[in-house]
Amino acid sequence: MSANFDFRIVDRMQALGTHIQKSQLRYHNKRVLVSKEFTFDAAHHLHAYEGKCKNLHGHTYTVVFGISGFPDEIGLVIDFGDIKQIWKEHIEIYLDHRYLNEMLPPMNTTAENMVVWIFEEMEKQLQSDAYRDHYNGARVEFVRLFETPTSYAEVRREWMME
Repeated sequence: MSANFDFRIVDRMQALGTHIQKSQLRYHNKRVLVSKEFTFDAAHHLHAYEGKCKNLHGHTYTVVFGISGFPDEIGLVIDFGDIKQIWKEHIEIYLDHRYLNEMLPPMNTTAENMVVWIFEEMEKQLQSDAYRDHYNGARVEFVRLFETPTSYAEVRREWMME
């Protein structure tokens, strides 16, 4: 029997309880990584550095989160909207359109230092009471921070545990 994959209009939309049962919504119980990307604009300068980055300047940064966990009863590891909410309420407020040297903990605001701070902040929120019990084993696996479109720093969970 061959499947017909020609274009067609859906005859009827699948209905929960009629065409698929709630117990079928989760297909597996394997750890899966989901990823979400954000951008922000910020100014900074580097201390003890001889080069043009010692001067005040700005970047449009891109941060990419890799978060893993086990799917819940409907097949979600973590709602992308919750990742966005954590980003907006707990991390971006310190970064977007800010002078990073005064907003972050005392550090040289290199991408290498910042990416670790971002990892720690996201992980802290995922392990907080608000999220830990709601998502099964959700944890940060990596954070990649692009300072320019071709230059980034990355930290991975296994490196943070060393």
